[in-house]
Amino acid sequence: MYQSILVPIDGSETAQLGLREAIGLARRLSSRIRLVHVVSERPWLYSGTAPEVFEEILTHLRSSGETILHEAKVAVRAAGVEVDHRLIEAPGDRAGEFIVSEARDWPAQLIVCGTHGRRGLRRLLMGSDAEYIVSHSPVPVLLVRGRAA
Repeated sequence: MYQSILVPIDGSETAQLGLREAIGLARRLSSRIRLVHVVSERPWLYSGTAPEVFEEILTHLRSSGETILHEAKVAVRAAGVEVDHRLIEAPGDRAGEFIVSEARDWPAQLIVCGTHGRRGLRRLLMGSDAEYIVSHSPVPVLLVRGRAA
């Protein structure tokens, strides 16, 4: 049961809560974890950003993503769990779409992700990758709510 667990991470506190839950499950089930960080290009594509500035921002986002993945990988390995990772660039699409695609391709047996638990106008304005993942995932999804949710 759940030998391969996909964990999307973005450096947020809620993602860390999801990672901790995934590590606990993986230890009990002798599972492996794949960490996924999605670099979204969307906010910068439509803002009229000059190409050289866009490239600088994208380089920074990639570097931040690699740091987030590295720190998470260290935590998973310290718990004695097998881990690998992927940095995915999302040109204009929502991160949730890439996470669901990764779950199919890897193949994952479970997705564990943190969620902010936004409701109402905040959810409408900011979107919800967690909602997308739950609605489209080919495998079970465990949502871990943030403390303020």
